Amino acid sequence: MITLKGMTWRHERGIRPLEAASERFAQLQPGVRIEWDARSLSDFEQYPLELLADRYDLIMIDHPHLGAAVRQDLLLPLNDWLPEEFLRDQASHSVGPSYASYTWENRQLALPLDAAAQVSAYRADLLERLSLTVPRTWEEAARLARSLPDGMAIGLPLVPVHAFASFFTLSSQYAKKPFWSDGSPLPPSAGEYALGVLQELAPSLHPLSLHEDPIAMSQRMGATDEIAYIPLIYGYSNYARDGFVPHALRFANIPSDNGAPRGSMIGGVGLAVSARCRHPEIAVRFVRMTADGEFQRTVFVENGGQPGHRSAWLDEEANRRANGFFRETLQTLDEGSVRPRFDGYIQFQEQAGSLIREFIAGNGTDRKALVARLNDMLREAEG
Repeated sequence: MITLKGMTWRHERGIRPLEAASERFAQLQPGVRIEWDARSLSDFEQYPLELLADRYDLIMIDHPHLGAAVRQDLLLPLNDWLPEEFLRDQASHSVGPSYASYTWENRQLALPLDAAAQVSAYRADLLERLSLTVPRTWEEAARLARSLPDGMAIGLPLVPVHAFASFFTLSSQYAKKPFWSDGSPLPPSAGEYALGVLQELAPSLHPLSLHEDPIAMSQRMGATDEIAYIPLIYGYSNYARDGFVPHALRFANIPSDNGAPRGSMIGGVGLAVSARCRHPEIAVRFVRMTADGEFQRTVFVENGGQPGHRSAWLDEEANRRANGFFRETLQTLDEGSVRPRFDGYIQFQEQAGSLIREFIAGNGTDRKALVARLNDMLREAEG
């Protein structure tokens, strides 16, 4: 019996579809067993990849870790192992820049099994009760926030990584062009605009926004009537499915004051093979099976997954299961933005997120100075 070890993150979306894939793979490959461990969302976002590559054969990764992975030769270049035709299919069926986010120095270091970005979430029953509509602009979002009755609020996950995500999304939307990821600085006007939007929303936020990540906030929104709307949150299609929480959430494109819902910071998860894997040919076969479009829109979705293959996002059955989650948010993902991926970026993101969080919570006033400091920090992190 050959046993491969895999690492993912601790949520039904993170673990259950991979367990189902492993069961299917065991039927196709007798004598092979794949066992999965899971870690918290915060560990997934920050834990050093080099500590996982020595222990695990298959690793679900966040694309900003690629710079460190390449420098330390931690991951197998999948383009050396998979047919070119298969990779072309993956690229042409990417949800937004998900596939490209795992490409580094002409190497495809992971395949996007899971696609995500910051989208909007709302409780349709609460908005209907209050005769409110889903905001399409930031002005409408601020107006909705002010219209909510006592005991009800809007939410915004503001633990450091997600405070950074909202800032990056808003800055990208305003700038309408890449920054940081292409070596250029954040335009001061874009950064100041992002801080302004976040500060305008701050007085209307649920008091626990500063302490909750997207999973905790989605749970709260689905279990209580405390949060009616979230303008920026990483979408979890599970919470749109009937029965997952007491009150199913609905999801929509993010607001925008300047046209399309562009700029959302792409997240999602890619499946990579450790360069230390003792059975790479078997591990790559598992990656190929699980990333295939047919598997993604059937078994993967049926087991709570949020697929990375575009065909699943357009699939009627997938959308029926998730009450239109994929269809209603696809434009936001297609117009999403990609973070930098250089070695050292993860530490910058955490430090920058802490500064942004403190600025929003403490009613900071010098937006220009904070944007300048973030640009300086980015340059120092790049070395």
